[in-house]
Amino acid sequence: PEAAAPARSAAGSPPQFPGLRQEKSLDSVPCWLCKMCGCSYLRVSPQIDLLPTSGGEGMTREFLQEIVNILMNYICKSYQRNSKVLDFHHPHQLKEGLEGFSLDLPEKPDTLEQILVDCRDTLKYGVNTGHPRFFNQLFAGLDVMGVAGEWLTSIANTNMFTYEMSPVFTLMEEVLLKKMHSIVRWSDDEGDGIFSPGGTMSNLYSMLVARYYFYPEVKTRGMGALPHLALFTSEHSHYSVKKSAAVLGLGIDNVFIVKCDERGKMIPEELEASILAAEEKNMVPFYVNATAGTTLYGAFDPLHAIADICQRHTLWMHVDVGASWGGGLLLSDRHRMKLQGIERAWSVTWNPHKMMGVPLQCSAILIKKKGLLQKCNELGAPYLFQKDKCYDVSYDTGDKSIQCGRHVDVFKLWLMWKAKGTEGFGAQVNKCLGNAKYLYDLLQRRKDFELVVKNKPEHSNVCFWYIPPSLRGMPPGTDRDKRLHQVAPQIKGRLMEKGSVLIGYQPTRTKVNFFRCVFANPATQPEDIDFLLEEIALLGHDL
Repeated sequence: PEAAAPARSAAGSPPQFPGLRQEKSLDSVPCWLCKMCGCSYLRVSPQIDLLPTSGGEGMTREFLQEIVNILMNYICKSYQRNSKVLDFHHPHQLKEGLEGFSLDLPEKPDTLEQILVDCRDTLKYGVNTGHPRFFNQLFAGLDVMGVAGEWLTSIANTNMFTYEMSPVFTLMEEVLLKKMHSIVRWSDDEGDGIFSPGGTMSNLYSMLVARYYFYPEVKTRGMGALPHLALFTSEHSHYSVKKSAAVLGLGIDNVFIVKCDERGKMIPEELEASILAAEEKNMVPFYVNATAGTTLYGAFDPLHAIADICQRHTLWMHVDVGASWGGGLLLSDRHRMKLQGIERAWSVTWNPHKMMGVPLQCSAILIKKKGLLQKCNELGAPYLFQKDKCYDVSYDTGDKSIQCGRHVDVFKLWLMWKAKGTEGFGAQVNKCLGNAKYLYDLLQRRKDFELVVKNKPEHSNVCFWYIPPSLRGMPPGTDRDKRLHQVAPQIKGRLMEKGSVLIGYQPTRTKVNFFRCVFANPATQPEDIDFLLEEIALLGHDL
């Protein structure tokens, strides 16, 4: 048989796995294939050397210890500002293989040494979202307590559909949901909800339950039994609202896009006009999505005014603080007043994996009307949800979900809340919004940058243009806009190739490409913000 190939290492150093050499001799231990012929090549195999193989405890411990070493090195490196945010390579380079790192799947098992190298290289070529200079997405940071919670969850490897499978986790979910209800300022007897796979799914739940609330016959008879429904959201809302309408068969064309002011807030008068316009088309309005912390400007819709309109027209009011990202501000005494009126919503999406820094994924849909989520989704599968179990089956929460299997997303949040307290989360939010204010103040003083929104940011989003020297003397107009539109993408490409900073950009209907910097990582310091602007200016100076 062919000898086992030595482990590849993108880092150029041999794999560190001392336990293999201590416990097994190259001269005496044959590989699993070579046992048939008696040769002495070493091939420590996951199939025969790790648990549940008899006697595999020692090798399993050594292997997992090496995994922990790799992860600890990665975590520590995440906070080193001289390390890269991204070691960028184009897709074809990764597919072809780099320095021995291969995505191809073998017919015969690789050695444990090679598995370790592959684990290390996978982290090496990925994006370091815990880096203090990662500003690209609405999530960031690497919370050690959250990591510990994720590890424990993976070891437990259980399912959230019944109490018998997840007795502790099920009760933790109940505790967390009640806590979140109280923070939204709903009473104990009216709140319900469930954790779901992300803000898009939570928003879909809100639309699903709203439709069922007004037209319960949809569950059995389908959309053909319903009138021509209309729903409403702002032009700055998350795209998941349209996606949910498409998935549920409501249709994207029946989503009315409500105009916003220059800050990105929904204009209540425009919402009222859109509702009347839908009724004039013989459509039936039923659902309004308000956004608290838009993905672009971090704007907060006027919730009280929207609630008044919904009450007047008997419409379901949903507040999206999750797929967007304002939920964390509810934990800040300094900033929660930006969500005044959220208690009047009938449902709320809240993503702790964004501003609260919980490892992905962690999202909750909160429903004000108790029992409605269960009625909307339950089918009572008899192999899971028997009524004659030996415990209170109201804790079998799986029938509230549109899934069957449901990942345990609650433990890491519960553990972080235990470690930080509500006050700790609030301080974290305050730090991130303080960073946004610091960047805003810097941009106001610089001549080579322009703010997209002149007002002080409400959230931790700051949007701006970098103006290269070649464009600073040009008058406003089509030619300048055309050239400025190309600046942000080119600088972004240079930043990715260099790996020093990661920041997003986008255009709007009326504005050419601009940078959107978002702060979600409490490890980010003013020095990182200074570095961001200097790096952009350095890499864009010649454009």
